[in-house]
Amino acid sequence: MDKEFPLRYTKREGLVFDVSGLSNQEIDVSDIDMNLISAEMFIAFYTGYIEKELYGTKSYFTSHPQLPNDLIEQLIDRNISIIGIDFAGVKRGAEHRTTDQYCADRGVFIIENLCNLDKVLNQKKSKKIHCKHVSP
Repeated sequence: MDKEFPLRYTKREGLVFDVSGLSNQEIDVSDIDMNLISAEMFIAFYTGYIEKELYGTKSYFTSHPQLPNDLIEQLIDRNISIIGIDFAGVKRGAEHRTTDQYCADRGVFIIENLCNLDKVLNQKKSKKIHCKHVSP
């Protein structure tokens, strides 16, 4: 996006919501406890998708779960810092880039294709999450 990722975002309190049991491809506001979310948090969604679908395949990029606009708006309204997901994007197709930019314009950055979120599942209390760039 055309925004700079603030260095202060590299250390955030965070929660990983387990939404792996959903049968549809959209994560609804009712699927998580919004009362656990505070300002400046890193909020991640564990769907298990990155473990089920081979990264780089067409279906990985076209059939992944999505976050509906009302969930994204509520996260932005709570002044979180980061949305983390274990799939290719909070939206598919043409909406992918525009939604990423929309969030960045409001100070919320999206980190995609996260692995091993199941190792840090926690819905009861937040953990300190550190972000760093790892090149392949």
